[in-house]
Amino acid sequence: MSYDLMVFEKTKAPSTKKEFMLWFEKQTEWNEEHDYQSIGVSSLALQNWFMEMKNTFPPMNGDYSPDADLLDADENLERHLTDYSIGREVIYAAFSWSVADEAYEFMRTLAQKHGVGFFNVSSDDGEIILPDGGGII
Repeated sequence: MSYDLMVFEKTKAPSTKKEFMLWFEKQTEWNEEHDYQSIGVSSLALQNWFMEMKNTFPPMNGDYSPDADLLDADENLERHLTDYSIGREVIYAAFSWSVADEAYEFMRTLAQKHGVGFFNVSSDDGEIILPDGGGII
């Protein structure tokens, strides 16, 4: 199991929690016709978020994944490897539980900085935060 968080394009997400959860389920069917590793399919705001996020939480796969030699030399880097699924309107990130608190704080901060929504998939209450700090209820 992993600790899962998601960022989303605020202009595409529904404004009520019930509608949001239905939209989330549709997004995570992963039916878009691309490989889910390429950042170029996402909105500019999501791309900017990812380009900063990957510096601390590098992707396991894709163009920006670290070289195996680098991973062997840096145990901390290996702990921070993240499994990203990149869609047009969402980026889903699966972290190791050992970095859950750090991932939550960093990802949430970057979401606000880059003007994208934040969804705590792993939380019991399904916390959804908009870039202005408000939530979806």
